[in-house]
Amino acid sequence: MITFLILLLPMLLAVPVGTLLVQVLAAGRSFRTAGASTQEPSLGQLAMRMAVLVPAHDEADLIASTVTELRRELAPGDRLLVVADNCSDDTASLAAAAGAEAIERRDLARRGKGYALDFGVRHLSMDPPDVVLVVDADCSVSRGSLLALAAAAGACGRPAQSAYMMHPPRDPSPKERIAAFAWRVKTWVRPMGMRALGLPCGLSGTGMAFPWAVVSRLPLASSALAEDVELGIAATRAGFPPFFAPWVEVSSAFPETREASKTQRRRWEQGSLAAIGRYCLPLLADTIRRGRPELLAMALDLAVPPLALLSMLVAGGTLVAVSANYFAGTGSPLMYLAIVAPGAALAVAVGIAWFRFGRECLSIWDLAYAPWYAASKIGMYLSVVLSRRPEWIKTKRR
Repeated sequence: MITFLILLLPMLLAVPVGTLLVQVLAAGRSFRTAGASTQEPSLGQLAMRMAVLVPAHDEADLIASTVTELRRELAPGDRLLVVADNCSDDTASLAAAAGAEAIERRDLARRGKGYALDFGVRHLSMDPPDVVLVVDADCSVSRGSLLALAAAAGACGRPAQSAYMMHPPRDPSPKERIAAFAWRVKTWVRPMGMRALGLPCGLSGTGMAFPWAVVSRLPLASSALAEDVELGIAATRAGFPPFFAPWVEVSSAFPETREASKTQRRRWEQGSLAAIGRYCLPLLADTIRRGRPELLAMALDLAVPPLALLSMLVAGGTLVAVSANYFAGTGSPLMYLAIVAPGAALAVAVGIAWFRFGRECLSIWDLAYAPWYAASKIGMYLSVVLSRRPEWIKTKRR
């Protein structure tokens, strides 16, 4: 019994660590082995019409440039819809002046991106397109990205998620480079691993494409901080598991100021932790009840917390288990090996991810700073855990 209790924490930690390791190892393979061709049919060949939906809250500083960039990607008959959600500035008028179809939503009692998406999709339902793409107002897309993403979703009849890259600000500190690497692992490496295994991926909130038959059925209206996680789970439960399209890239940048960056990361990680607590066990129950392996895959992927938090949990859990084993007097080498196994596996996963996918954005010396980076976030995680109801707060980019 004592042995079981000592090993309980390492066994629990082995689930997210093992999932991460498998994802990283699978991502090392080319995505061409995932079962779908990277040469997707063009939207013209599919005879489809797309609508780009841009949820925007007080984005007057950049909405005109975003609309101009997106319009270059559209064909005659396509639509570009900006939802100015509870704005206190000129987002709607500036979007319209730049050539977008702009609508305003005002409902201070129901705040959050999910409500803006629901408002936009209901507006599009009056003349529904074949594919709806969601792009955040602060994102950039490369030439042909929207076409390729829409074609992928239309051909497969399922939601498609692009690679969502976040770039550090000018002259980034080691902490900012580590944050960029952790984001790359979350939104590129891990989804690529899921694709290589033939499994669904989670959604990232932007750079997403939905066939109309799918998005019109999803419960979009939500105040959740991680509305993208909820959308991915809802689509999978409905029989339309999202897939990763790594040949398409949507990019954004971390805020330039320290305070803005802190606010953004707190919102992301608070949403992530809330989703883990709310959906992991129900997804496991659904897996048993329905016998659908894609639901188990979603549960395991969701169980992997942010990389810094996972590192802290593994370090703390290993220390607790080693201490308990020592004071219990077992002293078995196999016990110690089992206790340190999650930490060793995490080190291997991070090392492989860095070597294969992160060397151009993170030096080996920056990687050595990672323990201090993780330790610097202890206060934030404690405040997240102790906080009450999560509240969406807009990130100031400067």
